Amino acid sequence: MDQPTVGILHPGSMGAAVAACAATNAAAVLWCEAGRSTASAARADQFGLTPVSTLYELLDRSDIVISLCPPAAAEELARDVAGHRFGGVYVEANAINPGRAQRMVALLAPHATVVDGGVVGSPPVGGKTPTLYLSGPADATELIEALFVGTAVRTAVLGTEVGKASALKLSYASFQKTSRMLVALAVGMAREHGVDQELIEVASRRTDSYLSEPQYVAKTAARAWRWGPELEEAADALAAAGLPAEILRATAATLARWNDVKDDSELSLTDALDRLAQP
Repeated sequence: MDQPTVGILHPGSMGAAVAACAATNAAAVLWCEAGRSTASAARADQFGLTPVSTLYELLDRSDIVISLCPPAAAEELARDVAGHRFGGVYVEANAINPGRAQRMVALLAPHATVVDGGVVGSPPVGGKTPTLYLSGPADATELIEALFVGTAVRTAVLGTEVGKASALKLSYASFQKTSRMLVALAVGMAREHGVDQELIEVASRRTDSYLSEPQYVAKTAARAWRWGPELEEAADALAAAGLPAEILRATAATLARWNDVKDDSELSLTDALDRLAQP
């Protein structure tokens, strides 16, 4: 398929940046204005995406649709797409568990071809190069690989089984996000006893430890509204594998204490810890 038209659902911080990379090899990258915030519109404009008025128009014109939204909304969004009988390639790139990814295949059949995707890394801006892991039918994953050739989004195909990419994404997220939360708790406890600077000094001797990066606690707080639901998805995946999921559910519940500072880039370490200490 030469220069396909791509639709992005939706232009969040990751979605808009990934869509901008796709534009390198696409005829156009579309986004739907209906129901989106002014912040979404500003991001879409910043990255040069083409607005359309309705979901139907986006689906009618698109050969490939990439879904990047909060995990809780993933199936509802897929149902909307299925209702319009979209017949192209649907990249389910949300942080959902493998069982949900597999349900997407049945939900969108028989019209669309589903590719399971998982983005590991930060949005592809400022020199960042995340990897989009893919699994699903070979001809469809090849199309997505071609879409990102020569861009800041790397691709890696894990096989033809839908669910593999989601499993890898959540496996990594369960470690990375829980580790960041443990840093916040450790620094919070040390601060309560007046030894937080000493803790940071001890941790700085091991540069391979997240504990040596306490400044990231504020970033964790600002992302908590997204990370919590991802960890709930990872907990479901653990439970499905017969593994204990309590640690991830507890981490998700702790992250929820920061839900009211969504995407606050001005939050300080002190503010984040103060909010964490308030139920």
